[in-house]
Amino acid sequence: MTADGETGAATVERHKLYEDVLAILTGTLIVSLGVVIYSKAVLLTGSTAGLALLLQYATGTSFWLMFSLVNLPFYILAIKRLGWLFTLRTFLAVSLVSLFSRLTAQWVEFARLEPIYAAVVGGGLMGMGLLVLFRHRTGLGGINILAIYLQEKSGIRAGYFQLAVDLAILSAAFFVLPPANLMLSVVGATVVNMMLAINHKPGRYVGVT
Repeated sequence: MTADGETGAATVERHKLYEDVLAILTGTLIVSLGVVIYSKAVLLTGSTAGLALLLQYATGTSFWLMFSLVNLPFYILAIKRLGWLFTLRTFLAVSLVSLFSRLTAQWVEFARLEPIYAAVVGGGLMGMGLLVLFRHRTGLGGINILAIYLQEKSGIRAGYFQLAVDLAILSAAFFVLPPANLMLSVVGATVVNMMLAINHKPGRYVGVT
């Protein structure tokens, strides 16, 4: 209610350019730290980051390179379905995660890292970083883009497709990771999704870009 008793309409304030830039830098730095923790503990997450980690464990190729490569085919879909602006933001975010994950591994060294701690804290960091990016209309590409495309093209629910892909990645990990690491990866994935489910709800944040 306004001071004179009338109901005032909520004013939505758009994000400024510098706010978007700072958010993308902050979000990708946080995600990168989570990825480095997972890589050190030999854990797995979902989506393209999980696929890149799985390929790293299976082939010995660095995460930053695999993450960049697995995202490349999806940019065409992003341009067609989500527009140039979203695609550029996504490309920037993916590139920064690739860069920061490589640099963070040089900046931070863990003498000892308990796997359960890595699963919870690493998952929490990735969830927080994704939350920052989502609130500035930025994603980390790949599977999310394909999920949106298939939902529009074939009516396949994006959430179900994303879940199926994550399950496929975890299933493939049976041949790469020890069972204990696989179970902890499930714990970490739960932390990531809970972080987003609790904090990324319609109406709780109205800033737009």
